Order: sequence, then structure tokens, then C-alpha cells
Amino acid sequence: MHDITLLQLIEDDIAPTEELLELLQNEAVALHGRDMPLLENILARKQSLIVLLEQQGLRRNHLLTSLGLPADRAGVQAVAAQSPNGDVMLQQLDVLTQLMDACQKANQINGRIIQVQQHTTANQIRILMGGDSPSLYDSRGATAPMDKPRAISQV
Repeated sequence: MHDITLLQLIEDDIAPTEELLELLQNEAVALHGRDMPLLENILARKQSLIVLLEQQGLRRNHLLTSLGLPADRAGVQAVAAQSPNGDVMLQQLDVLTQLMDACQKANQINGRIIQVQQHTTANQIRILMGGDSPSLYDSRGATAPMDKPRAISQV
């Protein structure tokens, strides 16, 4: 009976994880285009999917620990070894694991996109504010100093 419940919990995680992966891929496109309304919608849906997946993960972990098994792949393998549905359970677990790995990679890519955009924005603000003078040369070939930082309204 526990094996059927565990299999169902694993299968119930696959569809939301597929949706999360799709959202993460769409998020990368939205980040490149700086489409803020789309990013807000993606973030809201991502948060609800993450909460759902966390809750289902806790149920799975609780089921395994209540059986005296570790709440990891080894615990699932122990249940699968004693179940007629063991092969299906391990196959579905592999599908879920691959999806979660893909989500993690997509999330890391999105993080790098955000870091690059933050760096670019910081550079643009620094230029507008007059900080870090560019290396310009005067008529004698020496670098020309910037007088002083200026307010954005004076740039």
C-alpha cells in the first residue's frame, strides 16, 4: 500500500516540475527582453509551483521516514525492491530527477543573466553619475581627469 502511495506522490510531482522547467525557460527569454510584466507573472506562478513541490516532497519524505527508511533515493529503492510496481517507481523517480536537474541548470542560467544585467546597470549608473572616469586623453597625451561627479540632471 505504501508503494502505491509513494509512486503516486512521485508521479504527482512530474507535471508541476515540467511546468516549472518551462517557466524557467520562459523566464530566461523574459530576462533577456527585460519584460517586467511577464517576469512578474512567471515569478508568481513559480512561487506557487515551488510551494506545491515542497509540500509534496515533505509528504514523500514523511512516508519514507515513517517506514524507517532514509528520505532519499535509497529509501525509494528499498520500497521499490519490495513492490510489484518497483520498476515503474524507479523509472518515474528517474524522470523526476532529470526534470529537477534541468530546472536547477535553467535556474543557474537565469541567475547568471540577472548578474550580468545588474553589472551592466551598475556600470551605466556609474557612468551617468560621473564616477570611474573613462580613460580619455588630453592634447598632451595624458589622461584627462574628470572634474567632479555630476548629478544625473547635469549629465
